[in-house]
Amino acid sequence: MRNLRLLLLSLLVLAIPAISHAQFVVSVQIAPPGLPVYVQPAVPAPGYLWTPGYWAYGPEGYFWVPGTWVQPPAVGLLWTPGYWGWSGGAFGWNAGYWGPHIGFYGGVNYGFGYGGVGYEGGYWNNGAFAYNRSVTNISNTTITNVYTKTVVVNNTTVNNVSYNGGTGGISSRPTPEEEAAAHEQHTPPTQMQTEHVKAASTNHALLASVNHGKPAIAATSKPGEFTGKGVVAAKAAAVENKAAENKAAENKPAENKPAENKPAENKPVADKAAPAKPMAAPAASNKEATPPKPPAARPASAARSAADAHAQPAPRPQAAAPKTETRPPNTPKSSAARPQPAPQPKKENPAEEEHPHQ
Repeated sequence: MRNLRLLLLSLLVLAIPAISHAQFVVSVQIAPPGLPVYVQPAVPAPGYLWTPGYWAYGPEGYFWVPGTWVQPPAVGLLWTPGYWGWSGGAFGWNAGYWGPHIGFYGGVNYGFGYGGVGYEGGYWNNGAFAYNRSVTNISNTTITNVYTKTVVVNNTTVNNVSYNGGTGGISSRPTPEEEAAAHEQHTPPTQMQTEHVKAASTNHALLASVNHGKPAIAATSKPGEFTGKGVVAAKAAAVENKAAENKAAENKPAENKPAENKPAENKPVADKAAPAKPMAAPAASNKEATPPKPPAARPASAARSAADAHAQPAPRPQAAAPKTETRPPNTPKSSAARPQPAPQPKKENPAEEEHPHQ
């Protein structure tokens, strides 16, 4: 039993390095907002390293964790930022970590040296950190270990996308060097970094639903210091990224489909109502289907009233026809009094009119 406990303890210790750079600590169905535009605060003192801001997720949705300058846990360590990545139908958060080399952070362009691959903001030189003034805000005169190196970001479109993979996401993949860095010994965020995130999670103004992608506290000089002259506000929110547009496009069709079906349902109703009117018209004009050929220019007059149609000479034999039907004995009398051939065609006319309607 004791040996089994020791074995389990050994397995747990071996699993710690893998957990230190845990992936998918949090998984969300909604894509994170784009990275806001802000200015980096000045380095507070020599030895501080820049950790870029990012969108974290909490009970109330996404909230902004301000970028800040942090003292590393040990000399020689570099910070690999975390990033959101699409996998398994959700966005998962890959936590950042400290290590001897910069690992893969999704190809996200966090700025200030983190252009998507590696870190161009500085490097360790004989136990001291040297800062690249071309991408680092160095206004502190006490920092003398500086150099200048032009940094070119190989991004054809700057849209401040904050995640890798998925619709509209960054399509970068780890380089061999980043793959090697992923298997190195990693150190988790410092206590100051953890408290910094907790403070951001309780700040209502940092919620994306409140600041709409433009947080008032975009960056700070030191962790947890959300007030004072070291606080930098965002200049502008990021331009809507492709993910946000695509998600809106995916949601709109679901809403438009019923809207498109409604007019489709209304159209047949209007079509049914339209033929209903001509059905009533031929019923009234059946009696005068053949006679009113001359007034073709005035079809409306025939439909106005049946009385006008009977007043015309054409329908007069029809008016006499029902009389012959209602009074069959009178027909011979009328034929005897008036030996005209009119009664005989009257009997034939109703027979001719009935055949088309059968």
